[in-house]
Amino acid sequence: MKKIILLFLVCTLAFSANAQDQHFTQFYASPLTLNPAMTGNFAGRYRVGMIYRDQWRGVFDQPYQTFSAAVDVRFDVAGNSRYRDAVGIGLMFFNDEVGGIDFETNQVALSGSFHKALGYEGSQTLSGGVQLGLTKRGVIYDRLDFDDEFNSIDGFTLGTNEDLPPNVISFSDLNVGLNYLIQLGKKTVLNVGASMHHVLQPNISFYPTIETPAGPIAGGDNKLFARYGGQISLQFPVGERMSLIPRALFSKQGPHMELTAGSNLRVPIDTYSGNAIQFGFWARPVSNEDDSFSLDAVIAMVGIEWKGVLFGLSYDVNLDDLTVHQQGQQSFEFSILYLGDFDNESILCPKF
Repeated sequence: MKKIILLFLVCTLAFSANAQDQHFTQFYASPLTLNPAMTGNFAGRYRVGMIYRDQWRGVFDQPYQTFSAAVDVRFDVAGNSRYRDAVGIGLMFFNDEVGGIDFETNQVALSGSFHKALGYEGSQTLSGGVQLGLTKRGVIYDRLDFDDEFNSIDGFTLGTNEDLPPNVISFSDLNVGLNYLIQLGKKTVLNVGASMHHVLQPNISFYPTIETPAGPIAGGDNKLFARYGGQISLQFPVGERMSLIPRALFSKQGPHMELTAGSNLRVPIDTYSGNAIQFGFWARPVSNEDDSFSLDAVIAMVGIEWKGVLFGLSYDVNLDDLTVHQQGQQSFEFSILYLGDFDNESILCPKF
């Protein structure tokens, strides 16, 4: 049963209509996959981070595994210190793998951004960013079994006559985004952003275009839907020391819609160091092709801020079971960010 489910999902992802993008629950821990305008959008000089997602281990022997690593640098604009303008440059690597048959997606992307301070105090900033990426997808056919390979006795040992396309494709990608930050008080900050991924809507079919005397014929027309996203984050004090950080991310890609929303409570460990712990609860309602609306998952999250290093842990409990056996689709994420030359007194940096 697990092999049948795995094969069905892979065929859906690899060969059928416009698949939905992979995503992270801790979306603010992966800023360069969230919004190109977040490149260099932090209180520091440089930032290095990684995030790992382990998904549906309770269903598959080899679960979905998603990994991203990124580095970005912030530069002040020379000769414009009054307005604190800055530019950001970042490099991101992304990997997503379906275990068992090694259906894999790899992407390398370069992003740039400009942060325009609105006013002398720098209490407001408007940021714009663009990201260019190169993506490669591949699948190992030797890991797949077809009907004509069954020897009628004990396994799939025969050859197959399936007409299979090349098992590797590559395509270029373009993402753009905007972000607005405003400091409403000494310890209150609002971030609002919007992004568009896959602006070029590349063709991700494994079947190549065939050249004929009458002209090219598309072997497979499977354009990747553009993904539209919007995120909002607010940090404000609760009492003398603690802060509440509600956040939400809305995404729409073709017939798929998703909202990840929740709140973290930030509790300082001491008075002056800037070290703190965070914990919170989140939810993810979704809508799919049949226009049905459901609560896909509830999420528990905890984070630690320690001397410029940010650790995040989250655990998704999926409420829609994949199989009739009611096996859980739990997902686990771990993230780590390091902020170089980080200003502990500033709260203008989205942390999780």
